[in-house]
Amino acid sequence: VQLQASGGGLVQAGGSLRLSCTASGGTFSSYAMGWFRQAPGKERAIVAAINWSGGSTYYTDSVKGRFTISRDNAKNTVYLEMNSLKPEDTAVYYCAADFVPGDYYYTSWINYDYWGQGTQVTVSS
Repeated sequence: VQLQASGGGLVQAGGSLRLSCTASGGTFSSYAMGWFRQAPGKERAIVAAINWSGGSTYYTDSVKGRFTISRDNAKNTVYLEMNSLKPEDTAVYYCAADFVPGDYYYTSWINYDYWGQGTQVTVSS
């Protein structure tokens, strides 16, 4: 599975961005998907995750109410809608995929086998 992330950029605090991650080479609808981020000097951390159908989602506490993860299996794409952005959201954002049946998803980066290349999100104060 190959993943291509896009949509990052520079935005002022309070602004919005939508990240996209498009998959190829596999059966997208079989995979749970995750968005992770890594700021300089910090470990890669989960932002949000979604199961294969989109019926089950997870958000880390710091983004609840501001970010929304969704997927369109017909387009082989997962999205991360980010609103009310804060300077502390600045990081490289990565999408990840792995086969997880049912309503489940992984929240640890260790469990994901497939990764996109990362897209930079910079939020200015």
